[in-house]
Amino acid sequence: MNSAVYTTFFGFRENPFNLTPDPRYLFLSPYHREALDHLVYGIKERKGFILITGGIGTGKTTLCRALLSHLEESTKSALIFNAFISDMELLRAINQEFGIDRDQEGATKKDYVDALNRFLLENFSRGGNAVLLIDEAQNLSHGVLEQIRMLSNLETEREKLLQIVLVGQSELRDLLRSPALKQLDERVMVRYELRPLHFRDVERYVAHRLVVAGGMGNLRFAKGAFKKIYAYSKGNPRRINAVCDRALLIAYAEEKHTVTRSTVMRAIQELHGAVRGEPMIMDWSWRRFASFTILLLLLIAVAAFAGWSSREQISGLLSGGRGTTATPVTKGKVEVRMAPPERVKPKDATLFLDEQTSLAGLFGLFQKRVQDGDGNVPSGASLSLVSFNVGSEYYVMFKKPFRVTLPRSNQDPAETAQYLLIREVSEEGAVVVDAEGKGRTVSRDFILSHWGKKVFCVYPFDGKNINLNKGMSSPEVLEVQRILGGRGYLVPTTGDYDEATFRAVMKFQRDLGLDPDGIVGPQTMSLLYQMTK
Repeated sequence: MNSAVYTTFFGFRENPFNLTPDPRYLFLSPYHREALDHLVYGIKERKGFILITGGIGTGKTTLCRALLSHLEESTKSALIFNAFISDMELLRAINQEFGIDRDQEGATKKDYVDALNRFLLENFSRGGNAVLLIDEAQNLSHGVLEQIRMLSNLETEREKLLQIVLVGQSELRDLLRSPALKQLDERVMVRYELRPLHFRDVERYVAHRLVVAGGMGNLRFAKGAFKKIYAYSKGNPRRINAVCDRALLIAYAEEKHTVTRSTVMRAIQELHGAVRGEPMIMDWSWRRFASFTILLLLLIAVAAFAGWSSREQISGLLSGGRGTTATPVTKGKVEVRMAPPERVKPKDATLFLDEQTSLAGLFGLFQKRVQDGDGNVPSGASLSLVSFNVGSEYYVMFKKPFRVTLPRSNQDPAETAQYLLIREVSEEGAVVVDAEGKGRTVSRDFILSHWGKKVFCVYPFDGKNINLNKGMSSPEVLEVQRILGGRGYLVPTTGDYDEATFRAVMKFQRDLGLDPDGIVGPQTMSLLYQMTK
């Protein structure tokens, strides 16, 4: 049933609980008011970098859109809502948003930055300001974040020409605290963490949305309904919208104009049913607990039936000791066989591959890329397996298939090492290959929570064993410079291994956890290769 069908029934012009980030529906709770004040202050006072973070569904995107109406007419704005872009794509998008005209054909990074700088200077000379707002910034790669940091250098002797607002999930704070982004983090002058609504604000939030949607007051939420809404949503606006939307559907179907506590409870049950099929580890942790609880109750019932004399067998079964085989318990003519509890496999178990399966799959994915003409493999090269200890924040930079070891906390201690085989990074998170060879899209949070640092990649080694070092000049040096430049490192593309290239290589090695010796050996080269398409 479509939610649009109830709008006429309740007298609305539109759906009051649509999940789209419409600024008209922004409810200024104390937290949202403070966040908006921080944004306006940071932009007006030309603070440079502003950071707004918050959990999923707390209203960050809606806040971003509402911000535009609070800016002065002299303030130009550029909004970027797709964070899965390269540094060149970012510069192109910024210039397009600001309406900067230039020929796109053959434009270089320097061309885009120079054009942006001219626009900002002209805008500043007319007394104007400029703001760049990037939503979902936790998805930005390190290379793009480094490019954004460089844009903050566009300034006069006293004023910042461009105010940069980074909006993202709470993990963005941790991302900026990584050693690789220390310089950017130190430039953030205004910070605010957006929090969920208090219980006292939930009723006002719902009433606000009903009024904006054109409600005539013929719909009422009971007090008990708000308590259940808050208990389910924990003050998260997106969850409030979801449960209220479903509750109105139920009320419409029953031709009622009052949303009661029982209506909300039913809505919550239906929402859980709608998401039951999603691959959520927490859901399966609960099921494991529920299965164990049911088993325990069953054993208690068996013990009561079989008599106190069976306590040793039951104790052994629960403790995982010798009571692991079926044990007959007899009383009179009744015989009950207690089988050992089976281990409940997690729903995503097929994503957790063993050594042989993951390794064969990794080389298979690489070979397929080669067959499709997308492997960039030198003729006569032999394939080798290389590994690195890489932080989870860097996974978005990988352009080729790789596997990562699961952290020990995510593995069965009695089993050998297990791996995730990642075919490609996606906007949602990544495409992971399961034991049947099928690709399954998982979220960014799933990847981060199952990241064990040890990453394995396939590298075509051509046998030359050349270590690139300072003072050398070659096409290989030029290729390294191009790759580093594409990842946001400041390096000239001359083919000469000069001091600037040496420092850039050392910084790259330090950021990715390699030995920072400034020499591009097989390990550094293979990691650079992994970051090219």
